[in-house]
Amino acid sequence: MLTVNRITKSYNLSPVLNDITFSIAAGQRVGLIGHNGSGKSTLLRIIMGQETADGGQVMLTPSTLRLGYLAQGLEIDPTTPLAEVLAQVVDETPRLEARLAELAAQLVTQPDDVALHRAYDRTLTRLANGAGGNVTSIPASIGLGAIDPRLHVGRLSGGQKTRLALALVLLGEPDVLLLDEPTNHLDVEMLEWLETWLADFAGAALIVSHDRTFLDRTANRILDLNPIHHTIREYAGNYSDYLEQYLAEQSRQLAAWKDHTYEVRRIKQDIARTKEQARHVEITTRPNQPGVRRIAKKVARKAASREKKLDRFLASDERVAKPERSWQMKLDFEDAAQAHIGRDVIELQDLSVGYGERVLLSGLNLTINAGARVVLAGSNGAGKTTLIRTMAGQLPPLKGRIRLGGSVRLGYMSQEQDSLDDQSTALETILRAAPMSETEARSFLHYFLFEGDDSLRPISTLSYGERSRLLLAALVAEGCTFLLLDEPINHLDIPSRTRFEEALATFSGTVLAVVHDRYFIDRFATEIWQVTDGGISPTLL
Repeated sequence: MLTVNRITKSYNLSPVLNDITFSIAAGQRVGLIGHNGSGKSTLLRIIMGQETADGGQVMLTPSTLRLGYLAQGLEIDPTTPLAEVLAQVVDETPRLEARLAELAAQLVTQPDDVALHRAYDRTLTRLANGAGGNVTSIPASIGLGAIDPRLHVGRLSGGQKTRLALALVLLGEPDVLLLDEPTNHLDVEMLEWLETWLADFAGAALIVSHDRTFLDRTANRILDLNPIHHTIREYAGNYSDYLEQYLAEQSRQLAAWKDHTYEVRRIKQDIARTKEQARHVEITTRPNQPGVRRIAKKVARKAASREKKLDRFLASDERVAKPERSWQMKLDFEDAAQAHIGRDVIELQDLSVGYGERVLLSGLNLTINAGARVVLAGSNGAGKTTLIRTMAGQLPPLKGRIRLGGSVRLGYMSQEQDSLDDQSTALETILRAAPMSETEARSFLHYFLFEGDDSLRPISTLSYGERSRLLLAALVAEGCTFLLLDEPINHLDIPSRTRFEEALATFSGTVLAVVHDRYFIDRFATEIWQVTDGGISPTLL
């Protein structure tokens, strides 16, 4: 259905995609993974025709297939009412009539094309049943039915915005789906709905996601985009299958590299020993021993020839390369966490939170102890972000009070990433957060995968993942002892998620996080705060 053939793309002479080739057939759900900034979103935009490749081509078979594209972020005027957004896809009659005419014209010249006949029948059926027939069913099935249709899009939660964007894509009844981070901000219930929907989807799907559990349950192939060579490597199976194959490859390559390195060292030592023996013979023999000296010179020439041959081999593609290892994200919270020695980090006393007269959560009497890792779970729009913002002091409580431990230093990371100054740079952000020299700050940012001049780029040019890593770096630099994290790993790639989990495992401070990543929750949480019916039910794990 979808074929990508030898796509290349560069920005200002910096390669992003190099000779990318793959195809996806009907019924295949392919996961596209790679580091943030490696070109995944660029590839999707090229497939959609929103960007132009420097070389290569994208083909749909047949050419009349409908593409559905879920981009990162909802690009809709925030003052637009929800009903008006959905109404845009209600009456598709003119477009469907035009498409029907186009398909009919193609059938005149290609009467035996089965795919064209199917597309014609499908379009005719949609037209006969009334365009936009799913406008109420799909939004309702993904949790938008209960929202006031007069509510402005800007007032929707992060999860509700993702649901709305997904609804608009699905209402288009695509044949080929391109999903760029579809799981961001979605709660577990919605994730499971999407997994079920994709399992029944008859078309082709290309999914960019860093949610490992989601990829395990949906993908049957994995494409790994290499950030160094900008090429793609294909693996059969889901994410766990990919990881097993990838680690086995790395292990084999490391073993081969060690054997290769040992053999090169042995040959070099042998050459050096032979040259030294020949030199020693020349020094210790007399002119009246020409036969011995002639043999020594011949041995020396052979040693020099072997040395040149070895140099040519080491400069060729035949040598065994050392497995590549990217910089690891090192989040060292330990020293800051030691500053907090009290037992109760925060206490909620008869707390109610919401907006104006709208109460989302009430009667909250909860305590978080030092060292706890609490996950705040619940449906999108249930009030999780509102509670986090209230605890962070960004919203006033509607009732009750919040008592913070005396020696606690609170750090807050919002899901909207709105605390960053787009006109500033990563380097300037860290220099404001902590007393460091520029050299120290750049070295510090290197631990967060900001390499070379990345720390000097305007924040407005950073990807979602790069902005998330910068927010994490700022929290660390500020020396926080209690972290309020609202969807902290939504825009992190899989390697960075893994390293973030490892860092939190060594953090002796306290964390309250809104997270929907089930893989992360299983390995991180010591307690779950489940939001239900306007309250919170805590469960120790």
